[in-house]
Amino acid sequence: RYRFYTADVFTDRAFGGNPLAVFPDGQGLSSEQMQRVARELNLSETVFVCPAERPRHTRRLRIFTPSAELPFAGHPSIGTAHVLASIGEIALERDVTNIVFEEGVGSVPVRIHARDGRPIFAQLAAPRLPEFGPPPPSLETIAATVSLYPSDLLRAEAGPQAVSCGVPFLFVPVRDKEAIRRVRVNREQWERSLSSYWAPHLYVFAYDAEVNGSSLRARMFAPALGIEEDPATGAAATALAGYLGVRDGRSDATLRWRIEQGFEMGRPSILHVEADKRDGAIISIRVGGASVLVSEGTMEVPDIA
Repeated sequence: RYRFYTADVFTDRAFGGNPLAVFPDGQGLSSEQMQRVARELNLSETVFVCPAERPRHTRRLRIFTPSAELPFAGHPSIGTAHVLASIGEIALERDVTNIVFEEGVGSVPVRIHARDGRPIFAQLAAPRLPEFGPPPPSLETIAATVSLYPSDLLRAEAGPQAVSCGVPFLFVPVRDKEAIRRVRVNREQWERSLSSYWAPHLYVFAYDAEVNGSSLRARMFAPALGIEEDPATGAAATALAGYLGVRDGRSDATLRWRIEQGFEMGRPSILHVEADKRDGAIISIRVGGASVLVSEGTMEVPDIA
């Protein structure tokens, strides 16, 4: 029997944010068993924690969606840090504790902020700087894929672009949050036009937020990963900093954005994103947020013949 916890990530209250399952000790489970457990729980991601392979690192994370293993994901990294700190698996050092997770993409530094000995906020540093993909399909094709009119999409330099900081996303800016609400992924159109594209995951956003202090509103869809819609996507937020950062005219600055996501799903999420620019180049990206421990349980995982 394997112990597991669930947490809601990128929120400060239960039943908001993006739910996550964490198995604090995944030793003894095969990759196939992990995949079956993730499919059974059917959350955006399930994390299996293993001993680190390098002595100065904290833990090694295996991250699974219901249909695939991921090399890196933001909300599992932040949520796992919160869970492990909450149950005493990670010792908190005063107000700020720095740890390093090993993931498929490499080392992922995470900073845990605490108050009164309890974790309240975690922030990760993107393991890779932004990589920009090939030109996307036409505006007409993208609009048809997300069930919008071409006139709903922004164009030219403000238009769609594919970016990755470990996981590739196609960023699709639209004119306002009313267009965001109308987004529906046409699976047949997605199969024809985007399933084999460099960045098959769709991140639709508008510079039209609802909550005071937010910079933009977003929705993310990843049919290729078995995720119809994600309430909060940390890996996408890191890549979005690349999209936004190269369009910001400042050459030496720390850029900050607050993203609201998941509102259309009834799971409001807030993601805090930062990017450092020096001499016009992005040199580091961070994403963070609050998390809430929600439940714990055990699961008997059957052997696979």
